[in-house]
This record gives sequence, C-alpha cells and structure tokens, in this order.
Amino acid sequence: MSKINAFEPRHDWTLAEVEALFDLPFMDLVHQAANVHRAWFDPSEIQLSQLLSVKTGGCAENCGYCSQSAHFKTGLKAEKLMEADDVVAKARAARDGGAQRFCMGAAWRELKDRDLPKLATMIAEVKALGMETCATLGMLTADQAKTLKAAGLDYYNHNLDTGPDYYKDVVTTRTYQERLDTLAHVRDAGMSTCCGGIVGMGETRRDRAGLLHQLATLPAHPDSLPINGLVPVSGTPLGDKVLAEGKAIDSIEFVRTIAVARLVCPKSMVRLSAGREGMSRELQALCFMAGANSIFVGGKLLTTPLPDMDEDSRLFQDLDLKPMGSVRAEFVAAAE
Repeated sequence: MSKINAFEPRHDWTLAEVEALFDLPFMDLVHQAANVHRAWFDPSEIQLSQLLSVKTGGCAENCGYCSQSAHFKTGLKAEKLMEADDVVAKARAARDGGAQRFCMGAAWRELKDRDLPKLATMIAEVKALGMETCATLGMLTADQAKTLKAAGLDYYNHNLDTGPDYYKDVVTTRTYQERLDTLAHVRDAGMSTCCGGIVGMGETRRDRAGLLHQLATLPAHPDSLPINGLVPVSGTPLGDKVLAEGKAIDSIEFVRTIAVARLVCPKSMVRLSAGREGMSRELQALCFMAGANSIFVGGKLLTTPLPDMDEDSRLFQDLDLKPMGSVRAEFVAAAE
C-alpha cells in the first residue's frame, strides 16, 4: 500500500493530542491504528524475537516492578555473566526455532568496561548466525555504545518505563534524563533503539499518554517499541500493591495503549511483550488488529514466563498470521 501523507511520522505531538487519541471511541481508534499499520507493514506478518537473561539478579536499581533488584526479597538468586559459548548455543536454538532477533539482557544499572570484551564476543558470534542482535545492559556511555556497535549490535533496548510524572513512583536510582541520555548515545553510535514501557503499575491514562508522548517526540522514533503488561512479582513494591488491590490494567485499555502507540510511532515495530502469558487469545488478536506486530517467543522474558511455541504456532495458524520474513519450518510444524 502506498504511504499516505497523513500516516507519515510526526515528532511534534503534544500531550493533549496523545490524550485525545486515548479518548477516541474504541472502534474508531482501532480502525485508525489498523489503517496506519497497513500503510507501513504487512498486517499478516509478526516479528519473532527471543530474549535471554545473560546476567540475572543482583541489580543495583530499585525499579519497583523488578524481581531482579537487589533492593527486594523475591527469592531470585544473583548469577554471574554467562559464558559466550553458552549464549551462542541458546541463540542458535532460538534461530532454529524461528526467532529472527536475539536479545541479550543483563541485570545491571550500567555497563562496566570490564565486561565489554565478553559481550562483544557474544554479539559478534550471534550476529554470525544470521540473526539481528539486541542487548539491554543498563546505562551506556558514548564510547561503550560505539564499541557495541562495532561488535555488530543492531538494537539497544533502554525503556523509559512510564511517563515522566509517574516515574518517581517507579524508580529513584536513575533519573529520566539519564535514560534519555543513553538513548542519545545509542542513536549517535548508529544503532537502532528499542524503547517502550510498562503499563498496569498503578499509573493513570495520562501517565500512559505521557510515556507515548515522550517516545513520539524523540529525535527518532524507537525502531522497536515494546509495551509490557506488569507481571506482579511478590516482594516488589509495585507487584505487592497490584496483588493486594487486585487491580490489573483493563484489557480494553491495554489495547487502546497499543493502538495509540501505533498512531504516534507509525513505523515502529510495536511489540507485545511481558504479560502475554496471561492474555487470552482474543486479547492478543485485538492487539494485533490495533497495530502490534512483534512478540517475544519461547521460554521466558528475562524472569517472567511466555507462551510456549506450540501455543503461539496455533494462534498464528488460527489468525492467519506468519513470522516476518521467511517462515521457519519448525514453527509451522509445531502447530500440526
């Protein structure tokens, strides 16, 4: 489909405009988002990514949702950085299972220079498998970003988590500006950005609009935009609050968030990320209708579960969806 001017990316969104999108009648909002999606992507294609925790637990940050924070007692044991050979073996299995992008995550506040050589080896060897590479390693300096780029890193994930007004209720060990600075270092190094947030942490609709407004007014929209639904973990402040109150984000509101993300960042890969394990097939289908076109597959998303490949294969088959790019025989066979 030809790209219509009305669907071209903008960087001058106001917060009031983003809030107005959230307030649209639901059917109109999803219809508009679906049209924008079709202007830039094949709506029958979904990108498949897999994420491996290469260093779990013991993080110095106090993100109120995170089981890996050293500030909270969640029963998660801190582990050392994995060896490169073990990571590459996991990446090869992910590729053979249908994943097109392999993401490596480490529970760090910031990347230390001493870990760069091992990470560079991991990245280069995963890249040699023919996969897109992505990493999330905490804050970066400009020089570290350049080193990761030289090693073959395609994408760097650094989420804003939420809107700026609610941010202080989520984390206090890192400022919002520090997150924006890391994204600037990633862009300046020539890497693509992966940046989104988490919903269902007790924030308001205005906070969700604030998050998407921040993303839509960056110098370059995120190439990948993950929308995570909070998976409440006992022992974390935000997880305990949600579990005590029994208030998860409303499903229709979640779809609204996906649709608004598609409208304000039309060329981004909008990823249905954490929380998908608890979503019905029907809710996932609505998210795909509203513009989501990327998912994580296989095993876990760092420390939270994901649907297994058999479930995803059946869902794709029933919705007439296919993995973006070449269809992997293993993925199709899992549905049979």
